[in-house]
Amino acid sequence: MPVGFAIHTRTRAVSAETVNAFRPLPVANVSDCMSRIVAAGARLRPMHKRGVLAGPALTVKTRPGDNLMIHKSIQLAKPGDVIVVDGGGDLTQALIGELMASSMIKAGIAGIVLNGAIRDCGWIGEREFPVYAAGVTHRGPYKDGPGEINAAIAIDGMVINPGDLILGDEDGVLCVPYDQCAEVLVAAQAKKAAEDKQMANILAGTHDASWVDAALKKLGCSGV
Repeated sequence: MPVGFAIHTRTRAVSAETVNAFRPLPVANVSDCMSRIVAAGARLRPMHKRGVLAGPALTVKTRPGDNLMIHKSIQLAKPGDVIVVDGGGDLTQALIGELMASSMIKAGIAGIVLNGAIRDCGWIGEREFPVYAAGVTHRGPYKDGPGEINAAIAIDGMVINPGDLILGDEDGVLCVPYDQCAEVLVAAQAKKAAEDKQMANILAGTHDASWVDAALKKLGCSGV
């Protein structure tokens, strides 16, 4: 078997119940509960009109500028999957466009995260099919390989294994490891409840911000 050119079998994936439990939570709340050190990088931005992303990862690693394995991943993906592509961050060649996005929509795929470039951004930007990418270019891709499907990948230090939970909203993309979903879910739900209470106090004019001066005094700031 050629090294770096293979299609693997995904052996596990987060459940639909887990996906639906995370869907209403802001990505920022989940990120805060993961020590604020996990992220796919600020370059990955939502290219679609609106809508959140949530689903199990089907991972793709491809040579920069080549989308052969992305085409194959569309054939393999199950409804609700999120295709997550490590294209090396290369922006010289677009890896997907209107036609491939249409195929994903038809297949019931939940969305795509692409560490690379797209084209047909006007068409994508008019729709609610979640597309996260690092850039835009009109130059099309090659279709020669190599690449891998359902192997571990990393985007800006964020490791994604097949079947991990992928979340996305206006603030960006986050991966929650399969084995940590239950723990992170409890913490993120509590975080959102606390922020909802804080917002209610802000709107009511009863928000207590005395912690700011207390923190400054503790750190030795003069003039407080």
